[in-house]
Amino acid sequence: MRLLVLVAAAATCSSLAFGADKPGAIKAVGKPGRAGVWIDGKYVGPASRFTVTEKYPVDPGEHEVTLRDPRYEDFTTKVTVAPGKTAKVRYKLKEVPLAPPPYGRLRFGGGEAESFISVTAGDVTPVFINDRFYGYVDELNNVGGGLLLPPGEYKLRVESPINGTINQDIKIEANKVTVVPLKGK
Repeated sequence: MRLLVLVAAAATCSSLAFGADKPGAIKAVGKPGRAGVWIDGKYVGPASRFTVTEKYPVDPGEHEVTLRDPRYEDFTTKVTVAPGKTAKVRYKLKEVPLAPPPYGRLRFGGGEAESFISVTAGDVTPVFINDRFYGYVDELNNVGGGLLLPPGEYKLRVESPINGTINQDIKIEANKVTVVPLKGK
């Protein structure tokens, strides 16, 4: 019995010494910096904010990392993260052709308007249009901003911890602004 306890204690000390229980992290470094990062299918945030690369904690092991930006093709790769280490994913997304004009504009109203503080500490929840990532709540929530889209009908989805859930059909008309209200908390 005493031998079994000593072996278990030695194994525990050995794994602690090698850092097997330490979390690791993933950083995505590349262009465009505003690309959204998904790790193992879950959105974790933007690749960078104000040119500062974000670092996302993960368990050690292999992970699938996807970067998305509505103006570029998605990029997916696998990365192995060692305990206590940061794995860097380097990327350069390939541009997709823009839709021809005319455009309408989608923006949010209410909530907290975009500012340095709101973007760094506010609602960087992803916005999905027709199940494709199109940006963040904060960058579409100011009077002069918004997202240009060809006229048509779209499915808008946002699941924001700050502004609630939006899951609705929207109609974008040429040369008009469509404002979707935010609930705020």
